[in-house]
Amino acid sequence: MKRRTALTTVGVGVLSLGLFAGTAVAAERAGTSPDPDSHTAPADGTGYGAVNGQGAGRGGAGMEARAGQRGGRSAGNEQATGSGECDGTTYASGVLTDDQKAGLVFMVQEEKLAFDLYTALGAEYDVRPFSRIAGAETRHMDAVRTLLDTYGIDDPTVGLAAGEFVDPDLASMYDTLLVKGMTSLDEALAVGRTVEIDDISALGDAVDGVTADDVAHVYAQLLAGSEKHLVAFGG
Repeated sequence: MKRRTALTTVGVGVLSLGLFAGTAVAAERAGTSPDPDSHTAPADGTGYGAVNGQGAGRGGAGMEARAGQRGGRSAGNEQATGSGECDGTTYASGVLTDDQKAGLVFMVQEEKLAFDLYTALGAEYDVRPFSRIAGAETRHMDAVRTLLDTYGIDDPTVGLAAGEFVDPDLASMYDTLLVKGMTSLDEALAVGRTVEIDDISALGDAVDGVTADDVAHVYAQLLAGSEKHLVAFGG
């Protein structure tokens, strides 16, 4: 899986990334699948203390066509993860390619990077978005770890301290963004935006070609969460 980091692609802009994101977010809000952060924040980000009061207005189509529509309910299927069970729905497991398995390995590290950074920045700046969103990232990691367990994939984050990663690019990214975020609150919020933009981009890569309902469902949830987090950080 080829990595596209926001450190090199941030100039692309949030609007273009939203072209594939908006419909999946709308599906989450409409009840197609449960929103992983709905119990901590409303869709406009105000539950996190949105920095600029903006709502999540980015729209478009793409990811729902690839993921949400095949996040079909399969209640009673014996091969199902627990990822959708909070609304009484289960999602069937499927077959993953080697690249798709690598995508899960990368995604759990991406969520760890977000958690580690937001925890460190939250300790430095007593503002609500960091503490609330760090909690959401914990749930996101748990969702991906459930998939890793379902598909018999080793979790690369086990036993690693904050800021430690198997992926050297993520380790370097963490170090760079942590230094930047510690210079001021404005820079810390910019770091949050960078992480969420990168996460949205990585999710777009990871979901491509996925036919397993459980994986597609979790990716749609993570995307909806990243969209709201981006707003909370002023994006």
